[in-house]
Amino acid sequence: MTTAALLRAVETCKRRFGQPEMEKLPALLRQLARRRISGPAELIRFHEALLFFRAYAPSAAVLRLAEEILASFSGRVAKLAETGMLEEPDMSGIAGTGLCGVFTRDLVRLLLARHGGAMRLAWDAYDQPARLAHALNGLLPYYEDEALVEARPPYREWVEAAGGLGWLVENSECFDAAEIPIEWQLEDSPATRTHMRLEGRRNFHHRRGLIARSEVSLPAVVSEPALAVRKLSHREGRRVIDLAQDTSAVRYRELYGFTWGDARHVHEYDAGRGVVFYWWGLPPKRRLPLRAYHAVTIWKNGVPIGYFEGLSLLDRVEAGFNLYYTFREGETAWLYSRLLKLFHQAAGATCFWLDPYQIGHDNEEAVDAGAFWFYRKLGYESVDADLRRLTEREEKKIATRPGYRTPKTVLRRLSRRPMIFGFPGSHPERWHNFDLHRLTMTLALGKAPALAKRLWVLEEAKRAPEETVYLDAMRRDKRLWEGILEAGE
Repeated sequence: MTTAALLRAVETCKRRFGQPEMEKLPALLRQLARRRISGPAELIRFHEALLFFRAYAPSAAVLRLAEEILASFSGRVAKLAETGMLEEPDMSGIAGTGLCGVFTRDLVRLLLARHGGAMRLAWDAYDQPARLAHALNGLLPYYEDEALVEARPPYREWVEAAGGLGWLVENSECFDAAEIPIEWQLEDSPATRTHMRLEGRRNFHHRRGLIARSEVSLPAVVSEPALAVRKLSHREGRRVIDLAQDTSAVRYRELYGFTWGDARHVHEYDAGRGVVFYWWGLPPKRRLPLRAYHAVTIWKNGVPIGYFEGLSLLDRVEAGFNLYYTFREGETAWLYSRLLKLFHQAAGATCFWLDPYQIGHDNEEAVDAGAFWFYRKLGYESVDADLRRLTEREEKKIATRPGYRTPKTVLRRLSRRPMIFGFPGSHPERWHNFDLHRLTMTLALGKAPALAKRLWVLEEAKRAPEETVYLDAMRRDKRLWEGILEAGE
């Protein structure tokens, strides 16, 4: 078989769990491992297939084999004539590669503490020296003698002489405004997507078929047994959050809740089937003024496969779900149901709200992936009456016209307004016309003094060790409910 045919056969196995074809997977992987793959696109496909089967392992033998091949992946990258494709945002984080991106000062400081020797300022990719000039003002003796009058002062020489990236991060309050890109040579770092692991739990092997979306019921989630939970020690929590920062950064992502996560209050939830959720909030001084914030990292068989951000207000959570593209052929709907179970169990959430971006508004990747229909088939509906009627018409076409697919123009229209889902007994319709921006502006401009006073009474709860205390206190105040909904209408 050609390399291309072997890759297709391996990728086909992702849809053959529990079937006889899966027995061929170890032999296919070994054949590919013996090939010299000289094209970056094919090497990326091999890497992503290995990582998928490391997380969704059909057997212990496949898990070990995938890990063994991944362990030597940087050597394969070194043999490529061109690696630029491997460092693009959609593919970054592979062992043996690097990345170049702009991150905030707060995150860079944290990354330097763990990976400082592999990071430096990417001067060749920087084209905004005027911003750097402002970032250096007042920091270096005699620097301004050149900077204020010379057309092209040697910024790079000044910064490197002072101590380079580490010095600039620690001393410049204007680091973020300068937007200086950082170069990170990953090599075989444990921060790479290739090697990132969180061991210590028993692996789950998928000997049968994966759970399909049609087998998942979100309404049934509330009546299912609670997820087993354990609070981590401060040291364990710090490690989990550090890993979250790394696994996000190598994908060119940065999340507020990862940078400022509260390591003193990290909880481990066992979702089953090799999946573990790590849930945490923010320390009091980093919390949002109104909503409660919680972050979740998703691990399967020790591999990070995605994350979830929840912004909670009363019983409503603004749900931000991101499953890394490598794992989107896995049990996505089941994972999502477990995440909603987690937020119901831990934060008392009964309504889940999706920002239009999540389903395709100004997000072509979500349009191409059919995100709207993924959520609709799980039970979400648009908050807009006209779009609900459009959804019904599309559903009738799908049911009566074999092969019909909703045009992208219609998907873009359907994604213009948020979607919402409510557990049985909840009232998601009361959030249909709610606008958070209208609420916060009303409060900021002093137009709802009675509501502001009731929120002020909850300040002590807002500063509690965990923000779930604040959410519980909010939900007990019926007049607060009324005030928030009215001000946000």
